[in-house]
Amino acid sequence: MPAAVPQTRELHHYLRWRNRNARHLDVPAAQRRESARVRSEKCVRWGGRPLVA
Repeated sequence: MPAAVPQTRELHHYLRWRNRNARHLDVPAAQRRESARVRSEKCVRWGGRPLVA
């Protein structure tokens, strides 16, 4: 058996698993929006926490 056959089987197995367990595209987008909303409430912009005067 050529060396590529087991590798191909493993790849196909992984791809089938990934397709079964795929996250809906709206989920990560909603998480990004929520974290941006929380950051905006804390007045945190690019670069981390605001400097304390």
